[in-house]
Amino acid sequence: MELGISMFGDLAYNSQTQKRKTAQQRLKEMLEEIKLADEVGLDVFGLGEHHRPDYSVSSPQTVLAAAATITKNIKLGSAVSVLSSDDPIRLYQQFATIDLISDGRAEIMVGRGSFIESFPLFGYDLKDYDRLFEEKLQLLLTLNNNEIINWEGHFRAPIKHQEIFPKPLHQKLPVWIAVGGTPESVLRAAKLGLPLTIAIIGGYPVQFEPLLRMYKEQYFANGHSKENYQLGVNSHLFVGNDASVRDVYFPYYAAQMNHIGKERGWAPFSRAQFEATAAPDGAYFMGGPEEITDKILQQHEIFNHTRFVGQIDVGGPDHSLIMKSIELFGTRVAPEVRKHLSK
Repeated sequence: MELGISMFGDLAYNSQTQKRKTAQQRLKEMLEEIKLADEVGLDVFGLGEHHRPDYSVSSPQTVLAAAATITKNIKLGSAVSVLSSDDPIRLYQQFATIDLISDGRAEIMVGRGSFIESFPLFGYDLKDYDRLFEEKLQLLLTLNNNEIINWEGHFRAPIKHQEIFPKPLHQKLPVWIAVGGTPESVLRAAKLGLPLTIAIIGGYPVQFEPLLRMYKEQYFANGHSKENYQLGVNSHLFVGNDASVRDVYFPYYAAQMNHIGKERGWAPFSRAQFEATAAPDGAYFMGGPEEITDKILQQHEIFNHTRFVGQIDVGGPDHSLIMKSIELFGTRVAPEVRKHLSK
């Protein structure tokens, strides 16, 4: 199993100054955090795309290009690129460039995103939400699988006998599909033979087992190879010396959940809800190293997934806390998970 972390670049809100951390400061901190994740031996780093005042990253590929120059081994990918409102050609070129800078460590993870700000920003109509993703995914895969491109769709002019530059190091980029749990999205990934990541960020993970079993069954039913089968789980993660880390982390996490919740009509986020979801059968991975290790292994018995990635900066906790969490995840959790799974 590959183990990694992801971030959105959350900008913490200071209630005393009534200001958020600056994007400049957070971006510099994230580069230090990515560098540490590489140094402690984690396999994957993912970075999300948002166009909002509470997040610092609108262009994951720019930050990942910077990270490529200060890391050696860790895979660098988006988590996710909002493909519906992006240009697949530019996205492909940007990640191909990261791939060359990083000696072949770039990945693209595409999804429709859980926020909609990018649609009006880039001139797209929300009524085309599904059709945009379907068409742009087809174009991205066409670019990735062919040298000369001849393509025609509904939302852009046809492409006639064009070649795209630069080429990634090994001619093709890994392209993952990220989903939030809709069966149609899972089935699409299975039919196309694409690696799937599912975000499990609430409730009880065991409830996702039928959906992920369907992905595996349909992946092989559509004739795709066992060697290329990859299934990832993304969840919210925070590691401390012991379970008391939840006391430290809860205020950051609750502040962000309540901020988003006001926009979406959610009830206030409670400590009881936090603790219930951090319990052994819940979706959060928040606690001491042994607790996190046991929970990853427990979920592996259910899903038999090939990758686990923890989103580690929800709410914008202090940089020092994130660095400690990454250190513990890389030096205490990851070795134990690998040792157990290698038996």
